[in-house]
Amino acid sequence: MERSGRSRRDVLLLLAGLFAAGLFFAVLRWPRPEPIAIIVPTAPPTAAPTPPEQAPPLQVHVTGAVVRSGVYRLPPGSRLVHAVEAAGGMAPDADEERINLADYLVDGQQVYVPRRGTPAPPSPTSAVLPGAAPENSRASGVEISVSGLVNINTASAAELETLPGIGPALAQRIIEYREANGGFGDPAEIVQVRGIGEATYAKLADRITVR
Repeated sequence: MERSGRSRRDVLLLLAGLFAAGLFFAVLRWPRPEPIAIIVPTAPPTAAPTPPEQAPPLQVHVTGAVVRSGVYRLPPGSRLVHAVEAAGGMAPDADEERINLADYLVDGQQVYVPRRGTPAPPSPTSAVLPGAAPENSRASGVEISVSGLVNINTASAAELETLPGIGPALAQRIIEYREANGGFGDPAEIVQVRGIGEATYAKLADRITVR
């Protein structure tokens, strides 16, 4: 009886050991969950702001009835009054009524301040008469002369284009004609230029000169 009980106990212990061993190996072979990688999105690097390009300074020639004639550098957006101030102001005999001190400057411009009782300069300058079309003069970078007349013997193509009815093609023909013929002897000779007839000359007659 005692031996039979011991045999049963040994069998139970053996079974328990086999069960524990099987459970141990089952745990070892059980698939482990793969770790989940968490990716945190990062903002793209921000480029450093590009500083805006600064416009170059204006260089203008101030002459006539001013204290110190010369070429002056002025910031963009300056007006004629700033150019006159840079030149030391107007001379006592300056005729400031003949220029528009409130007009804007352009690079390479000549500012001529006339003297009282003197005629207009022989070639176009940068002084703009009140009432003259500033859009037309600024678009070409050329200002209208104090007298309002354009010398067709010396004017550049841009200056000629400020005249009514004269575009780039006609301006170039005027220059070619005067170079081939030694200039115009009279304003009316402009009708000899191909493309300019009497009707166009009628619009130009009081705007041109051959001084």
